[in-house]
Amino acid sequence: MPTADPTAGPSQITVTLPDGKTRELPAGSTGADLASAIGPRLAQAAVAVVVNGAERDLGAVVPDNATVSVVTGSSDAGRAILRHSTSHVMAQAVTRLWPGARYAIGPAIEDGFYYDFELPGGARFSEDDLARIEATMREIMAEDQQFVREEHSVHEGLVLFADQPYKREIIEGAGASLQAAAAEGDDGLEAESEGAGTGGVSTYRNVRPASGPSSAGAGADDDFVDLCRGPHVPTTKKLGYFKLTKVAAAYWRGDERRQQLQRIYGTAWESQAALDEYLVRVQEAERRDHRRLGAELDLFHFPPEIGPGLVVFHPKGGIVRKTMEDYSRSEHDRGGYQFVFTPHLAKSTLFEISGHLGWYAEGMYPPMELEGATYYPKPMNCPMHILVYKSRQRSYRELPLRLFELGTVYRFERSGVLNGLLRLRGFAQDDAHIFCTSEQLPAELASLLAFVLRLLRRFGLTEFEAELSTRPDKYLGTIEEWDHATNALRAALEAAGLEYTVSEGGGAFYAPKIDVHVRDAIGRKWQVSTIQVDYMLPQRFEMEYVGADNARHRPYMVHRALFGSVERFFAILVEHYAGAFPTWLAPVQAKVLPVRDDHEAYAASVVEALKAAGFRAETFPADEPLGARVRHAKMEKVPYVVVVGDDDVAGGTVGVNARGTERPERGVAVSEFVERLKADVAADVAVDEQAG
Repeated sequence: MPTADPTAGPSQITVTLPDGKTRELPAGSTGADLASAIGPRLAQAAVAVVVNGAERDLGAVVPDNATVSVVTGSSDAGRAILRHSTSHVMAQAVTRLWPGARYAIGPAIEDGFYYDFELPGGARFSEDDLARIEATMREIMAEDQQFVREEHSVHEGLVLFADQPYKREIIEGAGASLQAAAAEGDDGLEAESEGAGTGGVSTYRNVRPASGPSSAGAGADDDFVDLCRGPHVPTTKKLGYFKLTKVAAAYWRGDERRQQLQRIYGTAWESQAALDEYLVRVQEAERRDHRRLGAELDLFHFPPEIGPGLVVFHPKGGIVRKTMEDYSRSEHDRGGYQFVFTPHLAKSTLFEISGHLGWYAEGMYPPMELEGATYYPKPMNCPMHILVYKSRQRSYRELPLRLFELGTVYRFERSGVLNGLLRLRGFAQDDAHIFCTSEQLPAELASLLAFVLRLLRRFGLTEFEAELSTRPDKYLGTIEEWDHATNALRAALEAAGLEYTVSEGGGAFYAPKIDVHVRDAIGRKWQVSTIQVDYMLPQRFEMEYVGADNARHRPYMVHRALFGSVERFFAILVEHYAGAFPTWLAPVQAKVLPVRDDHEAYAASVVEALKAAGFRAETFPADEPLGARVRHAKMEKVPYVVVVGDDDVAGGTVGVNARGTERPERGVAVSEFVERLKADVAADVAVDEQAG
């Protein structure tokens, strides 16, 4: 009678699912086997698995007693895998069409992916080439090529990518990191480079069904091999709902001193319906683009004479901005903030103490030498607010001290990342810095977060998400200080009832923080407000207050930008409202159109009545046909287009064309229209107060 082999493993394994239930599977089962065991619909939708917290290919063998979840293509993680896999197929298509092409990196990004290339002979992609590349990608997808993972030593990786200098540079960097880690005894280091793992590099080879994973060398049988951590979908047939969107220039490693490459952007989704929905959103986003609307609505422009990344606001844009800032000032005044004003530049000494010259010099404008001293335009307001605090001895009775400034800062952003009002070199921050005791910190953060959400709601942004970033591996201060600050931020989020995720280790080395994200009218997510607890700058500036015990203590410092920057928030509002600002914020709230020139005097009197009631109104003289003027006023997105003719002159009335309505109203008394405007603005305030 045969005896059991004592060295053999178990014939069955047990895995734990996300809901806590367990499932028995034959030993050697893969992630795909688990998905099939759960159900055919899940097996069809699956693109990867998460095993004990780490993403793995569906073909990876599942270990015994592992916790496993199946990643589907409709999840955020699944879409990232679909997009990264599609980027590999795009690179394969490019190397088919342009033999000898060099490929750099091709990550998944929000809503899509890109890949950077250098074509042989200095050839350039054209927009027409996108259709050719798409067609070749579909051929590759139809071939049902497998994504096969392979592991290599650093030396093997360098040989494998002998003709791909960008991949070799990544591998060489990973090799250097691994050698340094080994010298320090850190065998667990995972190098940050793409495809780098402990002890070597990993690749994925796209293999035709007729050829096997043992094909020798990159390019054999038209196999395509790429440096990558993975995971990827099992085969190219799992892909197909994609579109290439544009060609752009990009510097290798984002360094303008390095080789300029060509970047192809695309998007990929789990279904045709999801792709179509996204393309509609893209069209809607283009319609709402703040740069186009800024010109059409005469709000702002970027004069080449003052340089890139610097904007001038026109009167209409200035009115919107002033309304935003006036509201912000009034609310900060009501919230117990004190207003400060600081200069636009300072001696280098200030930024040496703050650490900006040590950590942020590349993001600062170059210095200027004046009267034997070196000056820099300020990149942030916080060091100057600290100087206000330190101007005299402070007592615990003065805390919390809340300082607020709409202060312009200057950051030398690379020209390639400038993007209208969303990314500028000079912009104003609605900057607040709060100095408080350790005991005051939890209540102050809870109050501050409620204040932030209330002001955002006032501008019509009501869908919020937040991210809590915690202590990184390298940090300043003590664990007790970090825990106190992090717990206070977490308590503030929970008190606000705000949905949030945790970015473990995502905080700066000196402070944890909350980032508040809003969703706009078409579902896009924007990061706006930041609340950051800081114990480092108080140390660097030796800040103190005298406590009730007559001893000296160090305060906590809370950084808070509510809009983020005024200009960027302005752009978000333009796109959120597609330029049709709510009445309280609109640059012109009512435009009065006389039917004929003999009605202009009455039109002017209506405008004066509206202005006397506090509204922004103007006339549109009868110098062209009425219909054309009405259309023009509507294109300006004015909330109320008012028409006056013979009957109105006789009866003291107006005709009202409210934005968004089909039929105008006739014979509305001027006093009634004034009350209607008041009610319209009051409705916005009421929504704000109820939400707050």
